[in-house]
Amino acid sequence: MKSILVFLLALVSLNAFAESPAVYGKSVDQSLETAYKRVFKALEGNGFKVVYEVDMLENLTKFAKKNAVKDFNLNQLEGIKSMVFCNGALAIKISNADPTMLAMCPLHLTLTQKAGRATILFVRPSFIAQGSKAEAPAKELEEKVIKAIESGLNAAP
Repeated sequence: MKSILVFLLALVSLNAFAESPAVYGKSVDQSLETAYKRVFKALEGNGFKVVYEVDMLENLTKFAKKNAVKDFNLNQLEGIKSMVFCNGALAIKISNADPTMLAMCPLHLTLTQKAGRATILFVRPSFIAQGSKAEAPAKELEEKVIKAIESGLNAAP
């Protein structure tokens, strides 16, 4: 009985991560570097332009050392990298529908690594644009990004 309860709690926890209304998340059996390169290439191949890349773990590590932060990286992440990207045509659609939704532009996603597995995190534009005139183009944008992420992660080495 106890093991069934533990299994059900684990299943609920996984579903909570997978079904977050605000954040798309996907974990894969790939290193951060492999997943990063594949997602970068897929975004570029699907009409997005990656305009900035940052090694967040490196920057946070320097900040923690400089400022004597004692509780740094409690989750023991092995890597954190982010990329900032944009699709001009979809940014124009969103701008025309509701200029305040340009707050989403440019977009970004973050990849983390723990225990050799990469996790990709992306804030869903459709969640941000709920109730806005830009909700439809934001949903279109979100679908294109997720399609690119998934095609990149599933690409042959």
